[in-house]
Amino acid sequence: MKRILMGLALIAVFWPGMSGAQEAAQKAGAQEAAQKAGSQEKQKPGDKLGVGDAVHVTVYQQPDLTTDARISEKGTLNVPLIGEVKLAGLTQAEAGSQIANELKKGKYLKNPQVSVAVTTVRSRQVSVLGLVARPGRYPLDDTSTSLSDVVAAAGGIAAGGSETVTVMRNGQTQKVDLLAKSFSLQNGDTVNVERAPVFYIYGEVARAGAYRVEPNMTVMQAIAAGGGITPRGSDRRLKLRRPAPDGQVAETDARLQDAIQADDVIFVKEALF
Repeated sequence: MKRILMGLALIAVFWPGMSGAQEAAQKAGAQEAAQKAGSQEKQKPGDKLGVGDAVHVTVYQQPDLTTDARISEKGTLNVPLIGEVKLAGLTQAEAGSQIANELKKGKYLKNPQVSVAVTTVRSRQVSVLGLVARPGRYPLDDTSTSLSDVVAAAGGIAAGGSETVTVMRNGQTQKVDLLAKSFSLQNGDTVNVERAPVFYIYGEVARAGAYRVEPNMTVMQAIAAGGGITPRGSDRRLKLRRPAPDGQVAETDARLQDAIQADDVIFVKEALF
């Protein structure tokens, strides 16, 4: 009996210290969760969650509630105990507070500390249109925001497509060389791959037809692209037809060193003798 009384006395003496230690541990955990959430916000300030984003949800001291999932088309995440919670449009810190409030409302936890971290971004997307193998919408993430990466994801430029593409951003358009790997796309951008500029050649050439205009291309190079002049043709009897801004077509005598422009038409005539 004396041993039992002594045991109860010891518990009474040390119980306040034990409860204080638990409270201190909870506060430390809360501070740690807050620091994590703060560091995540610093990494992506102001970024909001969206449909398709993959997130990792941690509830302090509740490992059974840890969740790894994607935000659904409805903008919700299925969380254990509380079901679907609307997270789209919230920051990571706001999402953590939303889940904590729902856990409190359902009386599952008294003071839950919840952190939400994005593991894969899928809500940031760009549109790729025009002459590519697979036009459509493509996600941006930390490893694939460059223009060349996104066009490659769309299957690359199709036959006849230009390597200089048009990027529309916030109502503004700009021409960008696809080889400029440093050009980064942003959420909501539209990439349009237009038809490459071509010239036309016919008459006394081996292969009449339409050909891509290369940088600094001359009439001589254009003739070479068409397979060269036939034995009946003459490089001194060349005509160049060029559309004018007013829609009229101007015809001039062409020289071998003249520069070629988009939509030029070269006519190689027969030799006189």
